[in-house]
Amino acid sequence: MSQQRPATRPYRGVPAAERKAQRRAALLAAAWDILGTEGWQTVTVRGVSARAGLNDRYFYESFPDLDGLLLAAVDDQAARGMAAILAAVRGAPRHLGVRTRAAVTAVFDFFAEDPRRAHVMAREFAASPSLQDRKYTIIHGVAGNFIAEVHEILDDVALSPQDLQLTALTITAGIWETITLWLRGDIVTSREHLIDYIVALLLATTALPPTLDAQLP
Repeated sequence: MSQQRPATRPYRGVPAAERKAQRRAALLAAAWDILGTEGWQTVTVRGVSARAGLNDRYFYESFPDLDGLLLAAVDDQAARGMAAILAAVRGAPRHLGVRTRAAVTAVFDFFAEDPRRAHVMAREFAASPSLQDRKYTIIHGVAGNFIAEVHEILDDVALSPQDLQLTALTITAGIWETITLWLRGDIVTSREHLIDYIVALLLATTALPPTLDAQLP
């Protein structure tokens, strides 16, 4: 007859699973703070654990290594950013121009809300091989939302599905690099002008004609 393992008892009224989740959240917050102020090369297990107020041994109950922690921290911020953009879009009238401006403005508001986001975007993605790889995953995710919004707003999309995907990836990757250069100070223009420019660029892509092969019978 097999014996069941006793359930882990709550500590000070807090269940074990909740305590583990709290420790993971504390490690994520600590890693994000170090990444966004000092850079990925300064992130260590001991440093993150100390800033989170935890013993080093708790690190490995949530993350396999430092790369896993950094990617989780960036993924968390990417999810927050996407949620902010979608909330802005859903809160705007179903009008292409209005929703496009709401989305672009939300991007800049997101960076302004936490200066560490601007630092990571401008410096750390290019410096860390792991984050550089994750950048492409994020770009594909944003491009997917771009496609969904085009279909949500426009009753008739002139581009073929393949060309719409190409357009979404090209635009998303290009805007990513443009904002990165602006955050680094390599592009000198006002926030308002850059928002106006990106909005105009996005609106222009919706008017792209179908490619030649799509026009052939």
